Amino acid sequence: MSVEVGVHLDGADVEAARAGLAGYPAALAAGDASLWGADAQAEAGTRLGWLDLPSTGRELLPELDALAARMRAEGLDNVVLAGMGGSSLAPEVICATADVPLTVLDTTDPGQVRRALADLGRTLLVVSSKSGMTIETDSHRRIFEQAFRDAGIDPAGRIVVVTDPGSPLEKVAAEHGYQVFLADPSVGGRYSALSAFGLVPSALAGADVRRLLDDAAEARTLLDLDAGNPGLDLGAALGAAALAGRDKMILRDALSEITGLPDWIEQLVAESTGKDGRGILPVVGADAAESHDQFVVNIDDRDATWVEGPLGAQFLVWEYATAAAGRLLGINPFDQPNVAESKQNTALLLDSPPEPEPPTLVDGPVEIYGPAEGHNLADVLTWALRAIPDKGYLAISAFLDREAAFDAATLDGDDFELTAEKWAAADIATLRALLDYRTDRPITFGWGPRYLHSTGQYHKGGPQLGVFLQVTGVVTDDIEVPGRPFGLGRLQLAQAIGDSRALAARGRPVVRLHLTDRVAGVAHVLSVAEEL
Repeated sequence: MSVEVGVHLDGADVEAARAGLAGYPAALAAGDASLWGADAQAEAGTRLGWLDLPSTGRELLPELDALAARMRAEGLDNVVLAGMGGSSLAPEVICATADVPLTVLDTTDPGQVRRALADLGRTLLVVSSKSGMTIETDSHRRIFEQAFRDAGIDPAGRIVVVTDPGSPLEKVAAEHGYQVFLADPSVGGRYSALSAFGLVPSALAGADVRRLLDDAAEARTLLDLDAGNPGLDLGAALGAAALAGRDKMILRDALSEITGLPDWIEQLVAESTGKDGRGILPVVGADAAESHDQFVVNIDDRDATWVEGPLGAQFLVWEYATAAAGRLLGINPFDQPNVAESKQNTALLLDSPPEPEPPTLVDGPVEIYGPAEGHNLADVLTWALRAIPDKGYLAISAFLDREAAFDAATLDGDDFELTAEKWAAADIATLRALLDYRTDRPITFGWGPRYLHSTGQYHKGGPQLGVFLQVTGVVTDDIEVPGRPFGLGRLQLAQAIGDSRALAARGRPVVRLHLTDRVAGVAHVLSVAEEL
């Protein structure tokens, strides 16, 4: 099935956007880096290789087949992927859709990493990083190397590297004897779904990446057309909506056979467009009705604006559309100028830890830091909702274990209104849904530090209309990072505080809820939110 796009926005808006994209397909096919303006030309000139990936990606298949055969012969059926942003989100979608197991480590939470270390005898680790300098992925590599050695396993046979040619990570891999898959350096991270970053871990986990490339190749034949071009249609729709003031994109996929695609789209669109005070904010899974600054895009559901087609085609069409929307918005869709700020703040906090600051207030197992008003957690949550400006949004980020399950038996049901059955499945992500009913403004939710490589760019570079609610938690059993003077727990907290400082420097309200007991703290936060 080829990809199709349905557009139901205002006809005049879309037609104006189409006019702004006149000649775009031919120019992009010719590799015209001037499409996004003189300031973006140098960057764009080195970032257009994604268009050819349906063809060039096949060059990896023989080596992948050979490695997969070796894995089967050695009983290695547990693939762990250490990567952030574009290095992890596409493989996560590919494997979830194919229903093959892949453990994704895009976290600095010690508990989540510890679980990934539990079955080293069957484990192959894929370390993916374009630069090779990503602090999370470098930490994961160091931890697994030590764990393999401690278990009497040679890391050289258990670690595979995906990186750009000439990166520091390629040098490390050569020194340690790791098998290396080199990616196309002309492909940016968030456009790399069909490159080695998407294909290597997915193929090793058991996904049919040939089918993925076949579907993308079929869609590629449509992207040079002036009419019947799904990428052009979608790009015009996204750009038209944003230019008309509808810059919050509600992504829904309830009827889709593809699993988790909105999370990948979120990173692609937010990081590509959120800069220079402009951008499109993707909102995943929102239940709120549309308002004056929102529009809905459905995956495989022909209602409102919709995009229908197999996963490989979806990847390519969304990449094309995002680049086209960037042209309409007058921004460079291939850079991420504000991502480094939080990283730099994190590095400073790790090098020179500040003296602990007292919380603004304490409510049971929750310490509250920041400019929030009120006397308890309910007041703080109410304040955060009321602080959202017109056309603004609330962003919740949780630097916790996103896979943790909560045992209802550990919770005192007499203290909370939610039933034990609800608590058994509760996690902090539920907070978004509880607050969503209490405002007509969009609310996003992101796991830290994962979101720093996704919506983090939009938060700092896009329209400065966000209110930010962070959730962190006590670490009682840390994992030290070999060769580094810190553990994962310290890194996790430094990342949260580093990002909050970057946001506060822009005058945005940032409040951090720190859980002195993670289970009881989550329970308390959700109970208070339900009672607002």
